[in-house]
Amino acid sequence: MDIQRLLAIVVFSLSLMWLWEAWQTYSHPQPVVSTAVQTGVPASPATIGVPTPSATPANVLPGAVAVASAQTERGARAVIHTDVMRVEIDAHGGDLRGVVLTKYRADEDGAQPFTLLQEQAGKDYFAQSGWVGTGVGTGFPTHKTVFEMPAGEQTLPAGQNTLKLSLKAREGDLELIKTYTFTRGSYLIEVDQQVVNHGATPVSAQAYFQFLRHGQAPAGESMMMRSYTGPAMYTEAGKFQKVPFSDIGDGKPDHITQASDGWIGMIQHHFVSAWLLGTATDARSREFFTKALGPDSYTAGMILPPMQVAAQGQGSLKTRLYVGPQALEHIEALAPGMEYVVDYGWLTVLAYPIFMLLKWIYLVVPNWGWAIILLTIMIKMAFYPLSAASYKSMAKMRKLAPKLQQVKDRYGDDKQKLHEQMMKVYSEEKINPLGGCLPMLVQIPVFIALYWVLRGAVELRQAPWALWISDLSAQDPYYILPVLMAVSMFVQQKMSPPPTDPIQAKIMMYMPIMFSVFFFFFPAGLVLYWIVNNLISIAQQWRINVVVDRANAVVKDGAKH
Repeated sequence: MDIQRLLAIVVFSLSLMWLWEAWQTYSHPQPVVSTAVQTGVPASPATIGVPTPSATPANVLPGAVAVASAQTERGARAVIHTDVMRVEIDAHGGDLRGVVLTKYRADEDGAQPFTLLQEQAGKDYFAQSGWVGTGVGTGFPTHKTVFEMPAGEQTLPAGQNTLKLSLKAREGDLELIKTYTFTRGSYLIEVDQQVVNHGATPVSAQAYFQFLRHGQAPAGESMMMRSYTGPAMYTEAGKFQKVPFSDIGDGKPDHITQASDGWIGMIQHHFVSAWLLGTATDARSREFFTKALGPDSYTAGMILPPMQVAAQGQGSLKTRLYVGPQALEHIEALAPGMEYVVDYGWLTVLAYPIFMLLKWIYLVVPNWGWAIILLTIMIKMAFYPLSAASYKSMAKMRKLAPKLQQVKDRYGDDKQKLHEQMMKVYSEEKINPLGGCLPMLVQIPVFIALYWVLRGAVELRQAPWALWISDLSAQDPYYILPVLMAVSMFVQQKMSPPPTDPIQAKIMMYMPIMFSVFFFFFPAGLVLYWIVNNLISIAQQWRINVVVDRANAVVKDGAKH
């Protein structure tokens, strides 16, 4: 088995997996929104009401906090413009109901910037926070409370690094001042909250932070290349965990985790939003939860331990909200485990160092396309000793093909005899029939890891290479690279020993065409890697063939003399 056939098996298996995932999505669509919501019939108070604390303030039920309405109210808006984002904040709860990442485009045509958080019928995606607790009869400021704030648009002034927006609300004796701080060049938003107790009795207040999101994958994501979309959390005890939307609701119990540290987030291809905090101020646990609110509407969040606020006293809490790309230079230092939001598949242990090497090459050659080419060359050079052994075996097998065909013609009807005679020929010629396969098996994990790197790296999103390739993370718009890859596969096939089985020979003959169709849906960066890999393999195989032919010629000349 040569490298082309081995890689063909790998890619074919991955393609079957993508087709299966696409079929699962097609055959299990999202549930239809209920008639009550469609016709505007009011939902029950339990569905749209303001959250209330449980009897035990140290363990607020997520179901009580994670309450939102399909009929979201809209209030006064503040719009913040920085050099990297546009943020829309609603007076109801101080929700972030719109975040546009102005440095990223929604698609390859570049017409619109990319929107991560949004308010859209059936596709709401908000970042929310609020308080619950005991000690105040009239309630606490929640994500349903209407805040006072300066409405209108504000822009980060030139020469200024930060811009602040303060909101204020009061429920009974409890006043909440929530301040958002935006920083130039950053996707990290500082969220400072000050709780003031104007009453004559102390209160026990618990802050909660959550995301409200629909359960659909991002628009424009290929059915063949779909990545994980949904809640994720990290704690030191439980490490990185994903909670798919399919595991939330439909009679399933709410996912609840308790820990003294960690963060909660929402992941989609290339982007992430996450509520981040430091270690707990006491030994009591914060509580992480996920919950279904209705048809295709979910929340994921966390509740902090109680904060005691004395009569006529106050307390403060500092948190951070990241809403941006899964770029390692932005997220690695934010909190432990944030680097895991980049989906490197099951070979992260290989994929991560490969990406770091690719990034280092990019710093030297500031073009991701050329960086991919140089990385491919470096990987091929590193594996050349293994490749050379494989190519030598294939070259010998190619020379042996006529002799093997004679054995097949002679013993084709007797499978056992045929196998014995072929093993005898291999033994006489001192050839290991697996010599071309085993060295390549060692390389397969590296190829798969590199595939996940090229697929998951947001750095390649809308990164141009040359000529018509303006986005290495999108498919080739003119399908030129897949066709070139098919040509390179065809050349490789001609240089490899032909299969003795006629059926297998026909399959291998059509393999370049079949794979070019699969690669139509692959990112241009991945196809570029595969073309360069094939071209180097062709050059290496040609060189080994020449060396083997010369060695055989020397042996023949020696035998004549």
